Amino acid sequence: MRALLLAAGLVAAVAGQARADQRFEAVLAGHAILPAASFVPPPADAPPGFAVSGRFTGPGNLRNEQVGSQPGDTGAIHGRRPTGLSLPFRGQPVQGFSGIKPVAGEPGAYWVLTDNGFGNRRNSADALLMLHKVRPDFRAGTVAIERTIFLSDPDRAVPFPIVTDPSPIRYLTGADFDLESIQPVADGFWIGDEFGPFVFKVDLEGRVQKVLATRLDGEEIRSPDNPALQIPANPTQPVAFRAQRSGGYEGMALSPDGSRLYALLEKPLLQANGQPEGNALRILELDTARGEWTGRHMRYRLEQGATSIGDFNMVDERRALVIERDDGEGDPSRACATGQQPPSCFPNVARLKRIYVVDLAATDAEGFVRKIGHVDLMAIRDPEGLARQRGDLGEGVARDRFAFPFFTIENVAVVDADHIIVANDNNLPFSAGRHLTRADDNEFILLRVADLLRAR
Repeated sequence: MRALLLAAGLVAAVAGQARADQRFEAVLAGHAILPAASFVPPPADAPPGFAVSGRFTGPGNLRNEQVGSQPGDTGAIHGRRPTGLSLPFRGQPVQGFSGIKPVAGEPGAYWVLTDNGFGNRRNSADALLMLHKVRPDFRAGTVAIERTIFLSDPDRAVPFPIVTDPSPIRYLTGADFDLESIQPVADGFWIGDEFGPFVFKVDLEGRVQKVLATRLDGEEIRSPDNPALQIPANPTQPVAFRAQRSGGYEGMALSPDGSRLYALLEKPLLQANGQPEGNALRILELDTARGEWTGRHMRYRLEQGATSIGDFNMVDERRALVIERDDGEGDPSRACATGQQPPSCFPNVARLKRIYVVDLAATDAEGFVRKIGHVDLMAIRDPEGLARQRGDLGEGVARDRFAFPFFTIENVAVVDADHIIVANDNNLPFSAGRHLTRADDNEFILLRVADLLRAR
């Protein structure tokens, strides 16, 4: 694929950039829901303490052993609306999901990746890292969890200390990695992380095989959560990092032949002056056979109003799908009016939630990939009334209009020649974009987007 991309890029760089981004129609073809309060027990051989999770999510990240004593809310940016779920939890939360890929040879089944836990390293030491095989039933509107794989490091491939370091199995936690992207291969899974940011490989049982630090132009790229960093003794001295917090590998695409991974950072890298590289995201290329970065990279340009990407998966040998989003949540029809306060309205509504198809083989002189077109997840057509829930809406919203007004939408993959599957990350229990005062479920939607998938 690499040779194809390089050759095609020389031909298409000029002509391709002249074509304008097009908006295509998305039609709802199915809607399935996994309830927010979905939990699994820890493995029987896990160290004591994992039967309860979320004990460090309160003020100061101090330990709280009283199950259900800390109400969840949406945080200041979204008006601190209550979500109706309280921490700590009994069991390990299945959600939210931050990556999806079809299971090879099993139509209708998908691998999904559970996010790092509760949002950061400080509060997620009791959240076990895992991935699942799920099967949405779009006729019944339900989602079955068919298998759960807990990640572990029994062979000590992780080069830094982890929470369960002294134990024999060494299960991984949300204080060790922040899982954001997944690509299944014949002998396991490649996973993208945000703390390093790292890319690492696990086998089919979730055991870590190798961990790769990020390298770009000969430099190791680190985030403020990289385990190699420490706070200087002198408060006037800076800490050197270039990747933004929560700006690591949110999306990671695998070439159809499996030879290359394309790892896409969620947010722009920081420059020497501490400012972001404008609206440019980096796509780094990894040779999967050698397990090494090739040194080649591309750029992805965010739209005005977008803050980050949510997922990244190939359509064919040169085109890929990318979720692009802002930081809003909630339907604009229930936006707070002047003088109105949450929780009766959404203070920071969702506006830009899109899925782009891009051409990795058509880059301009600055290395930006060409955007071919997009669908708007805030304006999905639902002529057959397939939506299972539409949430809290204002007056006058058309019944055949369906929106996906979530803060983080982090799952997209091709289903067939006409359809894609999309799912949100519900940041359990801190997001409420569908309803004003109810924690978001994990929703899977099947979208008919034939024109998008055929666009070139």
